[in-house]
Parts: sequence; structure tokens; C-alpha cells
Amino acid sequence: MSADKLKVLFVAGFGPIVREDASRKLYVETLGLPLKRHATNPAYYHTSKIEGVKEFALWSLADAAESCFDAREWPAHLPVPNAWLEFEVGDIAAATRQLESEGYALLTALRMEPWGQTVTRFLSPEGMLVAVTHSPWLRQTPATPAE
Repeated sequence: MSADKLKVLFVAGFGPIVREDASRKLYVETLGLPLKRHATNPAYYHTSKIEGVKEFALWSLADAAESCFDAREWPAHLPVPNAWLEFEVGDIAAATRQLESEGYALLTALRMEPWGQTVTRFLSPEGMLVAVTHSPWLRQTPATPAE
């Protein structure tokens, strides 16, 4: 199939593949995502109540390492993430304090990226690079089209 015949409309879903209850605790309790247990599969938590993905990108491991560690190599003592996920939060400082107080090992805390995003990054229990962020350009209300 050629690229011009396939048209992606939006990200229909994204989520980690989990192996332990620590993941449910992070996403449901700490981050407060409105995930509900599926009626016929109690290990499957899901929701359609989170606004869509604002940014989808292929991020190189070297760039992720630089964002987290100011180095182009991922540290050998940490699991290499196979995905990244960012949650825009209302209060980045409060979210960072909460993550710290719950024992998550932060890779960055309240780091101001060159593109203007404030980010706190950590590895989830399943080894995904997760962040809570404040991204001013994503918070702008689109202009109302002229009628």
C-alpha cells in the first residue's frame, strides 16, 4: 500500500503493556487518570475520557538521553525505554512533588527544555519514559474562525 492511500486521522489509542499492579497505581492513583476496570477483563483498565494526543513523534534514544541526562548515551544501569508518554498537568511543580513523595525516581525535575516546555521525567514500572509537562503552546485556545 502506498503512503498516499493510507491516511491516519488521529491516534486512536496508546498505553503501556503492564506486568504488575505498580503500573495501575501510577496511572490511576498517582496521575488520577479516569481509568475503569473492564467488565469482562479485570486486568484491563481503560478510558475514552482523556483528550487526544497533541503530539506524536519518533524520538531517538540519543535525544531522550540528552533530555534526561545531558548526554547522548542512555545510562547502562537503567532500562532502555521503548516508548515515551507525556501528560500535560495543571500544576507541574505540584505534580513533581507528588511523584517524588510517592517514591518515583525522577530523571529530570522541572527541567526547562530549549523549546519552552517544562518537564519532569521518570521511568514507569514497565520501563516507559513518562513525563508530566507544562507546554504553553498546547494550552493556547485556537482562534475562532471568522464567520
